[in-house]
Amino acid sequence: MKWRYNTIAWCFAILLVSISVLGQAKDSRNLQSISFNEYLQRVLADNLSLAAQKYEVDIAQAQVMAAKIMPDPELSFAWFDNQQKRLDMGYGFEVELAWDLELGGKRKARSALALDQLELTQLELLEFLEDLRAQSTIMYFKVLQNKAIVDIQRSSYESMLQIAQSDSIRFNLGQISQVSAVQSKLEASSMWNDLKDSEDELFETLLELNALMSNTSEVLVEPQGDFTALDRLFSLEELLEKSAYTRIDLQIAKQNISLSGKEIKLARAEKVMDLGLSLGVEGNSYAQNIIAPTPSHTVVKVGVSVPLKFSNKRESGVKIAQYTNQMSLLNYQELEISARMQIKVAYQNYLTKQNQISGFQKGMLNQAKEVYQGIHYSYLRGASSLLEVLEAQRTYNETQISYADTLLQYAISLVELERAVGIWDIDF
Repeated sequence: MKWRYNTIAWCFAILLVSISVLGQAKDSRNLQSISFNEYLQRVLADNLSLAAQKYEVDIAQAQVMAAKIMPDPELSFAWFDNQQKRLDMGYGFEVELAWDLELGGKRKARSALALDQLELTQLELLEFLEDLRAQSTIMYFKVLQNKAIVDIQRSSYESMLQIAQSDSIRFNLGQISQVSAVQSKLEASSMWNDLKDSEDELFETLLELNALMSNTSEVLVEPQGDFTALDRLFSLEELLEKSAYTRIDLQIAKQNISLSGKEIKLARAEKVMDLGLSLGVEGNSYAQNIIAPTPSHTVVKVGVSVPLKFSNKRESGVKIAQYTNQMSLLNYQELEISARMQIKVAYQNYLTKQNQISGFQKGMLNQAKEVYQGIHYSYLRGASSLLEVLEAQRTYNETQISYADTLLQYAISLVELERAVGIWDIDF
């Protein structure tokens, strides 16, 4: 009976190891390592959302060209018949060329407004690019964190599998009870399930990371590197001072003020009356009626039309533009205050995560590892219980996972701080 149980336990252990190894081998065939810089370059080159956003700049450039276009002249042609056949009144034709002459600098105001809109669109593209870069960097960090968690779970599983195999031998030798051997085997199975869950989460984040590069290939790229060395020395006052001219959203807010100012000028220019100029030629054929015979003749007409803009008494267009300008100014002032607050919060969060990382590196990780290794060794020698091993294993795992989570939050806090200031120097 003992021999049969030992054989089943060993087969079970070999099966779990084989599944794990085969899974890793399968994943390795479909993964390709990529550095952080290569990854960012591919994101900025291939991301479909960014490619679509660039068309906004092309549209704005086309609008600049359209704003410079002068009104087209209008050519009209008419033919008429006096419909008096009995009196033979004759027929004629008329050709007229008309053109609207814009006054008040409307074309210049439209061009200035379109140029400001183009600059605003370019700034919005830069803001989109910065957001995409920050989002992509955070996703890169998340994948690295999930890889670390998978390694932690795999190490725990392999360690418990070793215990289960050892317990099978010890049970066969009569050193421990069957319940203890079964329990260690069940614990190994539970850790194997945790490992599979972690691998699934890693695979999901890998898909999200590849989606940012618009990668549709069966071969997924996998981040490489270690983001534990992200220490920076910042001065809060320098960051606050620098943000005034490095934050894209502040530049966008300033551009909105300039844009609304151009809208005021255009609204005022639109109030100026335009002139309609026309030049026409009218030809009449010979009228042969006996009452009033008329020879054929040609008439040349030059005309000027002036619209009667009674709507100019209403200042709605100008007032709307003025209110928009005032609102843009207030929005900029509010954004300045909000930006300073964001930087202060992000700076404090970065310092907090930095101190937490230091606490882990100064002893917590090593202490948890030493405790677990000591109890593990004692258990193999029969000096500790399986419950003590599991408790030490749980504490060691939680410490490692907590360290991995804190590392991720630390890296994210650096991204958020530099994003809040409008700078970028992340490279590893």
